[in-house]
Formats: sequence, structure tokens, C-alpha cells
Amino acid sequence: MTVESKELIKKIEAELDETCRDLKSELRKTILAYLENLENAFDPDNIKWVQANGFSGPYERYPAKGEKAELTQDYKALLKWLKEHDGKATYEGYFYWLFNDGATIGRKKRQ
Repeated sequence: MTVESKELIKKIEAELDETCRDLKSELRKTILAYLENLENAFDPDNIKWVQANGFSGPYERYPAKGEKAELTQDYKALLKWLKEHDGKATYEGYFYWLFNDGATIGRKKRQ
């Protein structure tokens, strides 16, 4: 094997190493972003809402008054999302708010 061939092989190996490092880094970032999105995803329809009445009429709440919340992924993600939105926000036609206890969530259909 000639000196030129050996140098070419070394150069190709170095470029492959760099490409693999870059690819590994990008894959790691992509997977972490995906997992974060997955952890923050919620479906409010999976929460066991309880009918209640307040000063402004009927609404739904979770958990029911005097009960502890079942810490499902949907509840935890919705709770986190509400806290990120100062305790109130609208999502898919519902207005959601966080009660003063920091754990109870109310929701009312927007008209």
C-alpha cells in the first residue's frame, strides 16, 4: 500500500469519526426533545372530571372536592402547562384554571 493510500484511508476514517460524533449528538438532541414533548403532552378527556357549580354556573373540576388527585400523566402534564400559563389558559374550546390549592383544576366550555 502506498503512502498516499494510507493517508487517504486516515483522512476518510477521521471524517467518518467526526460525522458519527455529529450524528450521535444530533440524535441525542432529537430524542431528548421528543421525550420532553411526550412528557408534556396531555389529553384532558382522559381526566375523570367531576361536575360542580360555582358563582358563574356549572363547570368541571378535578379532583372532586375533598379528594386527592390521581396523578396520571395527563393530569400532571395539564397541571404543569397551567402553571406555565399563570394558572389559566384556553385549550381546545375549554377555559382551564388552577385553584388556589395549586392542585385542583377547573374547566368550563367556552361559548
